[in-house]
Amino acid sequence: MFKPIRFIPDDTKIKFMFWSRYGYFASGLACLASLLLFVFVGLNYGVDFKGGTVFVIRTEQPANLDELRSKVNSLGFGDAELQDFGGSGHEVLIRLPTIEGGEDVQRTVQDKVKQVLGAGIEYLSIDVVGPKVSGEYAQQGIVAMLVAIIGILIYIWFRFEWQFAIATVMSLLHDIMLSIGFFVLIRLEFNLQIIAALLTIVGYSLNDTVVVFDRVREYLRKYKQMPLADLIDFSINSVLPRTLLTSVTTLLALFALYIFGGEVLKGFTLAMIWGVIIATYSSIFSAASLLAILGVNRDAIQIQPSGSKVEKKTAAARP
Repeated sequence: MFKPIRFIPDDTKIKFMFWSRYGYFASGLACLASLLLFVFVGLNYGVDFKGGTVFVIRTEQPANLDELRSKVNSLGFGDAELQDFGGSGHEVLIRLPTIEGGEDVQRTVQDKVKQVLGAGIEYLSIDVVGPKVSGEYAQQGIVAMLVAIIGILIYIWFRFEWQFAIATVMSLLHDIMLSIGFFVLIRLEFNLQIIAALLTIVGYSLNDTVVVFDRVREYLRKYKQMPLADLIDFSINSVLPRTLLTSVTTLLALFALYIFGGEVLKGFTLAMIWGVIIATYSSIFSAASLLAILGVNRDAIQIQPSGSKVEKKTAAARP
């Protein structure tokens, strides 16, 4: 019979609580840097949040961005932003700022852009978002994020204890702050796709954290006298293979999507790749170790009846 492949040993004894003190320092600096970047540099808001008109065109010959930019700017509609879109050199994204005046003016803008660019241009898509709609998008995105975090706080509070809920929310805020700092640093266009990516990251991070917390709660019932720091180390080590293998397989799928999914999905996929890495880090080094700072009321953890599966499982696993 073939033995299963073990990429990660089942009996690791890594001192996560010892290393977490350095993790807090690194995370604190990274969160501060993210906050400064957000305040002084700002996100690269897409048309979904600042409004405007976006053209995606395809040229017969390799596109000359400087020439196209000069033509569009000659119309006097503001500074146009142009970038290669498909990687082939023939597809270009053109972004124009919002022009006041309603639908008739927007239609005039589109007609004049088509006229100045001339023949031999295929228009793959034209999207128009007004300032009112973009403001509503921004408001709804913030509300969605806050509702998700509050819902998670209530869910964890009822399922575990308040210390677990606070640790989870702090870990999620850590993930969101580092993700936003990353978006500012690489100038990733912040649009509705990135909001969706952030909400997905929150869900992924929560899943990882709950797995660790379940194991902590199980061992709190089992090992009454074990110091909390040792118990947290034991809990994280016991779920480490599952956590890392889940993250690696998820990243493999995301990298494939980033490479072969096309330009439209690249922003979302890149945000997810970074989010999975940060969520894995925080679930191992931040969330559970925060319990040692907040303290856990062992008496509040319900004791399962004697002889249950939890009591019998891994009876000799105590380090």
